[in-house]
Amino acid sequence: MNILALLQERFRQALNPLVADPQPYVEMVRTAQDPRFGDFQANCAMPLVKLFDGKSARDIAALIVSHLDVSDMCDPPEIAGPGFINLRLKDDWVLKQVNVLISDERMGVPRVKTPKHVVVDYSAPNVAKPMHVGHLRSSVIGDSLYRILKFCGHRVTGDNHIGDWGTQFGMIIYGYKHFRDEHAYALDPVGELARLYRLVNQLSDYHELTVKIPQLEQGIDEQLKKIHDTERQISQAPPADKSDKTGIAAEKEIQKSLQKLRTELSDQRKELTASEEKRDKVQNDPVLLAIAKKHPDIAVLSREETAKLHAGNDENKKLWEQFLPRCLEALQQVYDRLGIEFDLTLGESFYQPLLGDVVTDLVKSRIARESEGAICAFIEGNDAPFIIRKGDGAFTYATTDLATIRYRVEVLRSDVILYVVDARQSEHFKLLFETARTWGFKQVDFRHVSFGTILGEDRRPYKTRSGDTIGLESLIDESIARARKIVDDNDNSRERPELDDPTRATVADAVGIGGIKYADLKHNRDSDYVFNWEKMLAMTGDTATYIQYANARIGGILRKGNCDRLSLRKSGATIQFTESTERELVMQILRLASAVDDVLIDYRPHLLANYLFETADKFTRFYNDCPVLSDKIEESVRASRLLLCDLTGRVLELGLHLLGIQPCEKM
Repeated sequence: MNILALLQERFRQALNPLVADPQPYVEMVRTAQDPRFGDFQANCAMPLVKLFDGKSARDIAALIVSHLDVSDMCDPPEIAGPGFINLRLKDDWVLKQVNVLISDERMGVPRVKTPKHVVVDYSAPNVAKPMHVGHLRSSVIGDSLYRILKFCGHRVTGDNHIGDWGTQFGMIIYGYKHFRDEHAYALDPVGELARLYRLVNQLSDYHELTVKIPQLEQGIDEQLKKIHDTERQISQAPPADKSDKTGIAAEKEIQKSLQKLRTELSDQRKELTASEEKRDKVQNDPVLLAIAKKHPDIAVLSREETAKLHAGNDENKKLWEQFLPRCLEALQQVYDRLGIEFDLTLGESFYQPLLGDVVTDLVKSRIARESEGAICAFIEGNDAPFIIRKGDGAFTYATTDLATIRYRVEVLRSDVILYVVDARQSEHFKLLFETARTWGFKQVDFRHVSFGTILGEDRRPYKTRSGDTIGLESLIDESIARARKIVDDNDNSRERPELDDPTRATVADAVGIGGIKYADLKHNRDSDYVFNWEKMLAMTGDTATYIQYANARIGGILRKGNCDRLSLRKSGATIQFTESTERELVMQILRLASAVDDVLIDYRPHLLANYLFETADKFTRFYNDCPVLSDKIEESVRASRLLLCDLTGRVLELGLHLLGIQPCEKM
């Protein structure tokens, strides 16, 4: 049961006779931040003052309370301060609700009344390259949403829309034909293909930068001249009279313009420095420089290899068919370690035969038209066209994405499609969704579930010291190794260590991978966050380790008390209150349904992660205040507290599972 939703509905009924649209005010009924003021608080009276002439907020609060019927579940509402309505649930009502959960496998979380078919598009790496840290957020956010939606009763299809047909394959084919190391390819095919991709990409960039750098230098010279001219204009201008508002405004505007020019100059210099560093890596390496000189048209020739593949060239098609299974196998190894699964893995190649019909249909429907040789869709209110087919006849990501939408709606019969893709693609998805709606898919709920960037301590995108993007497998390896040290140190500090070597390895795996996932999921997905090993795996604070340890502690308490959990639930014992921390923990357990519902309002898993941390924290306070196995407490109190431990453990295990994190029985 979602208690908050139930209270909000009661307030809706109370507000219906008082306001035309109660919804904005209903949403002001929230969980109280301070338990001294009750369990829930309604702050809707203050903003209603403007609608009730002559009435104070306290008068309006009293009017709302006079229409409010919560006597079955709450003590009489209290009006506090300028007009807050404080609500405290009756203890007997709370105990009735929590005792129902003892036999409820879903822990009070109901299934949705109207299930929908939701397609979740997440992870989506390019298969020709090893997965790196940049793929982490899409994978873990998408996986958690998949799990939560499914648990709530929706029909969910997890789709890994892999890049298996794009320009990277042309680069790899070119590299394979000209630079491959046969021995390395035999030992590690995917590693060698990744090396070939990086090499061709580096050489292509080098040739592009030899042209671009002089242009950047010229742009900086021109920017410096603009700044000099603006500074001279400012210095020669007479001071504006304070009474001359127009003159003062003009002075401010030119100062603002100067600041903008300086900011642009700083950005240009950073771009030049980064470009020079890339160029110099080739110029300062005699072997790379010799290869670069021998292949001056490598970028063009790589694109030609892609075009040949798409045209059905036998040699390139056979190479693609040779490379793809090995690349997919390497990806699957990472997903297996992360515990991430998909229902479909339909890459770009699957939709390739459908792209021509997409363009034809869009042109026929007058949604797209020719523009400077390309076929583009023009969306009202957007200056930039949505390019459906390039001037050279090549299809684009837009074409593939539109074909994918058609397939997901017409074949899969989806009602909702979630795209878990980083925020930099926001403009693309805006145009994609508008084009799809214009094309006729107005009934589908399209959502771009965007997210920020993982940063290093320098607050730049997280990379190795050499500047390379960190591989996801190496990140997992390091996290598990660090977690193993924590597990070893923790167990060795006991008077009698409890874990054998295989168990330590299993726990380290759960803690290491759980730490990576939770460090991502606990942040609002829109935010960038700084990756920090020490904070990520800490035994205290807002970490998966802390939550996993709380759950393991619960298991330890029940084992020490020789308590069979299933027998305990069937014993007829009930939960009761003897201390305030017991009630606080019960109230937290009863908020699980609300936390899950909150996630799905705007697809934000951090709300569930935050709930789990708060639950573990409240359990720690309960454990410190309330002896569970003491001989000095009554048997009924002991049974009550054991049940409360069991319920808390079930909540933590369920919540961790919904986030894709493995709980630990022992730590």
